[in-house]
Amino acid sequence: MFDEKDLKQFKQKGTNAENVLAQLELIRKGFPFLELEAAASIGNGIMAVDESLSQMYIKTWDNYRSKGRKITKFVPASGAASRMFKDLFGFLDAKYKIPTTNFEIAFFDGIKEFAFYDELDACCKTNEGKSITELIDCGSYKAVVSNLLESKGLNYGALPKGVLKFHKYNSAARTPLEEHMAEGALYASGVDGVVHLHFTVSNEHRDIFRNLAESCTKNMSKRYGTMFDITFSEQKPSTDTVAAADDGTPFRNSDGSILFRPGGHGALIENLNDLDTDIVFIKNIDNVVPDHLKTDTVTYKKLLAGILVTAQSKIFDFLHLLDSGKYTSEQLNQISEYVDKVLCCRKKDIDKLNERELAEWLHAKLDRPLRVCGMVKNVGEPGGGPFLAYNSDGTVSPQILESSQIDLNDAAKKEMFTKGTHFNPVDLVCALRGYKGDKFDLPKYVDPATGFISSKSKNGRELKALELPGLWNGAMSDWNTIFVEVPLSTFNPVKTVNDLLRPQHQPA
Repeated sequence: MFDEKDLKQFKQKGTNAENVLAQLELIRKGFPFLELEAAASIGNGIMAVDESLSQMYIKTWDNYRSKGRKITKFVPASGAASRMFKDLFGFLDAKYKIPTTNFEIAFFDGIKEFAFYDELDACCKTNEGKSITELIDCGSYKAVVSNLLESKGLNYGALPKGVLKFHKYNSAARTPLEEHMAEGALYASGVDGVVHLHFTVSNEHRDIFRNLAESCTKNMSKRYGTMFDITFSEQKPSTDTVAAADDGTPFRNSDGSILFRPGGHGALIENLNDLDTDIVFIKNIDNVVPDHLKTDTVTYKKLLAGILVTAQSKIFDFLHLLDSGKYTSEQLNQISEYVDKVLCCRKKDIDKLNERELAEWLHAKLDRPLRVCGMVKNVGEPGGGPFLAYNSDGTVSPQILESSQIDLNDAAKKEMFTKGTHFNPVDLVCALRGYKGDKFDLPKYVDPATGFISSKSKNGRELKALELPGLWNGAMSDWNTIFVEVPLSTFNPVKTVNDLLRPQHQPA
């Protein structure tokens, strides 16, 4: 199946023939659906924290920050903004010249409210000899959109979301990168006053991000009284996955080379694994708000982090006790109850284990990476949600699942999915070190059976693409997980440009 040219290509990508064959086999066989016990809900997999406990956890986090531990904000930011402007690209291609759809009308009705308005207006004056208002008055709507999306103007259609102007601040404007810097200053700075931020970016956009970070760091440091350590990484070529043709053979480009595609955000588990840090906040690049609305974001980020370090401390105490061998049956029962009630990891035949077997099982379950995930009430957003799912060893544990991982032809499973009370907003705080101080090797905790196959096309030819287990899905399948309810006010993603017209993205 492979010739010398193929083998050379594999070596350049950091993979080998065995891995490629294994991926083709996964594409051929597909992935099994996960078995579900229930959709997680308040009291059954999701914590709801009252005000008094919230304040305790927040104080716990602030105390932890004062101890010299390294804290990092990890922001997946490689996605291009082209999908934000899908409707506007459609307008450029349309035969009509006047805004017609509700989306197009809303865009032009609110155009002065966008943070990029002044810069766009200047581009229009330079390129068209008229302001935005003048172009609209004479019916040249498409000229405005062209200057927004294309390279002659702002080129927003080809840039990543992280560098677009999202929010107005008096005469200035901020990008998502800057908003994440501001967030980090408010809840993730260490005792040394340094905020560590790590953005995963695409190779073509790395310089754009770096230049933006360098240009805004001085002002942001002055405003928030912190220093910023900003680093970048790219998805590793070795995590790209092979594409398959309809007959199951490798999909080949016109030059005969095998097509590899990015394996999805699950590939970023490698980038996360490369960080030398104690605690990591993970949040998508577009889920940011202006400063005047950050109170809830900061409060609940600290809450989640306080729950994380509280649980971590408890787990470390348990592991040291188990290592000592000097535990009582009552203490083993206490540990079992914690694993069951707090970590929601359940083993149905646990009563059949003798004391030694129980201690070994508990140790194995506790000694792994830990994450606390914020969950918002379901408002019909597409995407994943929190479930209690069966693992390959027969245990049940909390998992964030996508619809593709659930057999929606099974009426019971479909009901769990459609009637789930909560949604995953990608709001995670993670602990990456073990009780002996060493880093976990995160790829060891990936469930390789939780990827999925998608249908794509290239140059008019159909292909099958292999998506790796998602970063907060199967890539963290074997982590310990705690789900916590957070308010919808902490979830404000920007999926289309018109989302920036919502009150959550406008000035006070």
